[in-house]
Amino acid sequence: MKMAATGQEAAALDGAVRVPAPPAVLDLKRGAEQRGDVGHDAPGENAVSAPRRPAGNNDGGVETAEEATEPVQPDIDELCRDMFDKMAVFLQGELTATCEDYKLLENMNKLTSLKYMEMKDISINISRNLQDLNQKYASLQPYLDQINQIEEQVTALEQAAYKLDTYSKKLEAKFKKLEKR
Repeated sequence: MKMAATGQEAAALDGAVRVPAPPAVLDLKRGAEQRGDVGHDAPGENAVSAPRRPAGNNDGGVETAEEATEPVQPDIDELCRDMFDKMAVFLQGELTATCEDYKLLENMNKLTSLKYMEMKDISINISRNLQDLNQKYASLQPYLDQINQIEEQVTALEQAAYKLDTYSKKLEAKFKKLEKR
């Protein structure tokens, strides 16, 4: 009896490939089948029986063309094709994700570049305004110096006024003193 795995079982075998038994072993198994002393299969595997000879065939153990064909095996080509298709989908997804990541990074770089351009324009405007303010301050500096001089003169005049007030109070006190005598 020849063992063959179905598509699901083949996937469960983790890629193990079964090699067909040589024809001599097949003949021995076939003979054992006819005698009824075939051993049990490994647990969890489904058995597919090999084609049997017709009961009326008495040709002395010679196999016909149908009997000589190999037993049914899982369609390795189909499984490989399915594996490659799935691998292609997986790789396509990975490449697409990587492409999307690069596009996102490119867009982020463009937006960052635009923000820096805006900040550059703002800083240029601030620099111009600061230069204008410095020029205006420089043009006002002589007037500010005059204001400082006037303030110093006013302070000096105020000091003189206090001294004069103090002196006048002393004179008044002396005059009153002299007047009382």
